[in-house]
Amino acid sequence: MGVEVKAPMPGKILEILVKVGDPVKEDDEVVMLEAMKMENPIYAPAGGTVKEIKVKANDSVDTEQVMIIIE
Repeated sequence: MGVEVKAPMPGKILEILVKVGDPVKEDDEVVMLEAMKMENPIYAPAGGTVKEIKVKANDSVDTEQVMIIIE
C-alpha cells in the first residue's frame, strides 16, 4: 500500500503537476487545488513514485478524498 495524497479541504482541481511514474520527493507540489477562491498547492507527504492519479483537472473533491497514490 502506498502513501495517499488527500485533499485537505473541499475544492476544485486546477492542475495535476505530476504524471504516473514520476519520481517525487517529500514536499514536492503535486496538485493545485482551488478552494475559497484561492490556489492551494498540495504537497507530497513522502517521497516515492507516483503510482496512481485518481482525479483530473476540473474535478471537485471533498475533504480527505484520495487524489494521488505514491509508492
